Amino acid sequence: MSQLSPRRRKLDTPVGKRILRLHSDQVEAEIIGRVETLLDKISTRKAVVGIVGLGYVGLPFAVEKAKVGFRVIGIEQNTERTEKVNRGENYIPDIDDDELRELVGQGMLQAVPDFSQVPKMDVIVIAVPTPLTRNLNPDLQFVEHVTRELARYLRPGQLISLESTTYPGTTQEVMLPILETSGLKVERDFFLAHSPERVDPGNARYTTKNTNKVVGGVGPHSHQVAVAFYSQAIEKVVPVSSADVAEMVKIFENTFRAVNIALVNELTLLCDRMGLNVWEVLDAAFTKPFGIMPFYPGPGVGGHCIPLDPHYLEWKAREFNFNTHFIALAGEINRRMPEFVREKAHRALNHLGVAPSRSKILILGVSYKRDLGDYRESPAIEVIRLLERDSADVVYHDPFVPQFDEHGISMKSEILTEELLSQTSLVIITADHTCIDYAWVVEHAQHVLDTRNATKNVETNREKITLL
Repeated sequence: MSQLSPRRRKLDTPVGKRILRLHSDQVEAEIIGRVETLLDKISTRKAVVGIVGLGYVGLPFAVEKAKVGFRVIGIEQNTERTEKVNRGENYIPDIDDDELRELVGQGMLQAVPDFSQVPKMDVIVIAVPTPLTRNLNPDLQFVEHVTRELARYLRPGQLISLESTTYPGTTQEVMLPILETSGLKVERDFFLAHSPERVDPGNARYTTKNTNKVVGGVGPHSHQVAVAFYSQAIEKVVPVSSADVAEMVKIFENTFRAVNIALVNELTLLCDRMGLNVWEVLDAAFTKPFGIMPFYPGPGVGGHCIPLDPHYLEWKAREFNFNTHFIALAGEINRRMPEFVREKAHRALNHLGVAPSRSKILILGVSYKRDLGDYRESPAIEVIRLLERDSADVVYHDPFVPQFDEHGISMKSEILTEELLSQTSLVIITADHTCIDYAWVVEHAQHVLDTRNATKNVETNREKITLL
């Protein structure tokens, strides 16, 4: 017969059981009280909202929350950004300058460089980078750092929501244990959720406000308060059953794009071998009104999502002894494209009778996307690196990127002039900014390698154009 401790023997009596029930009821009442208090603050928009990371995701979200009446405090450890926000100076293209200036002037939005004001916040949204290591493994150093800082200041009644794209399980397996080092418990003292960002920089049609928002909590109370919070500023919230599901949703969305881009990139490689114009093939294929979706090739993939996110899923799958062959192959094809651009540049230079080591090459556009100043993971920078390895004299022009320092390459944009064009052996279009007159570029350039089909409507001097 097992021996019970004196305390357990006391609790095993009718009186003891009644004490346990009363204690349990008291704890449940405290939890419900915290949930109702936070829901009331959210519904009346008296909740103070903290946004960690004021970049392409965080600052637009901060503006939307401030516009509907929440007081927002942004935590941004880049002091230059912090100072700009507090002066009402905008640095994100998707934000209206006047709106930001007005919200800051009204005291609805401010930025701070540290976490000391976390106790004042009722809801804290994390929007920090989730890059990859050199070995293409997840690098969660920013998420982990922020979570440790939050744990130092965490108080009962707060909601923490991670928006950074990551592998399924990050919120519950990585963040939750760190937050509970505070001595507080999730679903009892604080609430935790994942709601992946769906920002498409430069998209004028779909903004933070009118893009459907997926939300998943680590438990029913977290789910309830997170859905209530996001419903205050987002037109449509899509609840899912868990934070893991929400994380998988975003990873799938970007993997879907990466795989389809890889498909058209591989088709490009095949069409090059067969002497076919891949752009003509695709334009004709996309006239079909059903069963197909437009994707286009390019010099590679860039930005903060598509080149990175599929590798998060690929890495997590190995934990379950599952190899994502399809995803791995897509990544391999997309990473190959800058090398293919280099190969086509060599062919064009050879046709002109110019050795790569004696050539001057103008890269037209280093941002990863049209009409945007974001050059994160831009394939254009890898193209520059490859051409410089061939001892080519490489310069660039990009009206949206006056200078960049990335992956050991530091350059400043040149002024686009007739003289510059005439002096270059080859112009390579790697970002199809709409503000550039491509007919004029073709007219004055010796030859143009167009990786984006930016010269599609150029009718004259077609013999000077090589398409990807």
